[in-house]
Amino acid sequence: MSSSAALLATIAGLTFGLSLIVAIGAQNAFVLRQGLLRQHRTVVVVTCAISDVALIALGVGGAGALLAAVPVLGTAARIGGAAFLLAYAALAARRAWRGGAGAADNAAGAARGPLAVLATTLALTWLNPHVYLDTVVLAGTAADAHGDARWCFAGGMACGSVLWFATLGYGSSALRPLFARPAAWRLLDAGIAAIMLALGLSLALGAV
Repeated sequence: MSSSAALLATIAGLTFGLSLIVAIGAQNAFVLRQGLLRQHRTVVVVTCAISDVALIALGVGGAGALLAAVPVLGTAARIGGAAFLLAYAALAARRAWRGGAGAADNAAGAARGPLAVLATTLALTWLNPHVYLDTVVLAGTAADAHGDARWCFAGGMACGSVLWFATLGYGSSALRPLFARPAAWRLLDAGIAAIMLALGLSLALGAV
């Protein structure tokens, strides 16, 4: 494998990874909210990045073929993911209805502790079947097109994931002045609730 082929595969993986991960979803919505609150951002960013890298490695390593060969795994993942996303949608909707951002949100976030935030992050990542579609099935298929350079492609995807989560988790704090008013937090939580509800319903209907 030439160095030029490795470089091209890495760049292709970086571009492909970003095109998948930048889309608004349950995981990104949670990372954005934690970044705005400045609560346990490192826990969230590191957990999301490591999880994505692991899923990419599984996809390039051939786990996508296993998922395709055992449909019951996909059905179980859809049911579990739907239940979790719908429950989280209800919590976000309650926050939007009741309001109470700013100092109250910061206090609530601090009270949860890093372990609770870690558990939520892991659930939003590993209980979401869309993650498996994007980072396992599609990553494996796209990487195979690069032959011997497929792991360079995977490395590019991994770099894209780390870059994106770090930017979203830490860079989102720059938007904090826009959320000085409780109404802005209520709109954000309403949007998060809508995203979670739509994803949860789509998974539930797909499992039927």
